[in-house]
Amino acid sequence: MRRYGPVIIAALSAMVLLADQVTKHYARVYLAVSASPVRIVGDLLRLNFTRNQGAAFGMLPGNVFLFIPVHVIVLLVIAGYVWRRRPERPWLIIALSLVAGGAMGNLIDRVVFGWVTDFIQIPFDFPVFNVADSAVVVGVAMLVWWLLFGPGSRVHEVEGAAAPHAAEHAESARPEAVPAPGEDVIL
Repeated sequence: MRRYGPVIIAALSAMVLLADQVTKHYARVYLAVSASPVRIVGDLLRLNFTRNQGAAFGMLPGNVFLFIPVHVIVLLVIAGYVWRRRPERPWLIIALSLVAGGAMGNLIDRVVFGWVTDFIQIPFDFPVFNVADSAVVVGVAMLVWWLLFGPGSRVHEVEGAAAPHAAEHAESARPEAVPAPGEDVIL
């Protein structure tokens, strides 16, 4: 699996990118002409075309070109990590693929249009977002979980360090072997 990790990451990233770009294309073509949001699941999910000139979920509006270098740096860091470390764990492969595919999707929008197409709207005053934003958020959450609780994390180091001591205490707590009748006892 180790030698195929980069290939799998590239393929999954391409799938995320394709899903993002196709949905954004349809949002620009079909939703941009609609004056009101299209209800999908009542008020829980609506499609509402917006042009986002900020970061993910509309943060820091008006700084489109500030984010282009950020996307490029993120992609270079992921590519460097994948090239050098050749990750093999499925959790890590999926997380890196989601972040890379999402970053590429929003980077393409920023370079081509000067803004990012957002169109997914949920209630609770949550900003309008897109497939790329979702992929990045889920991928980053997975990476954070991986760093905190995955193999090689401090949690595993602490658990691993405690295990030998637990085994020592378990052996010392065992009752002494009782000799069978007729066996000599050596003191």
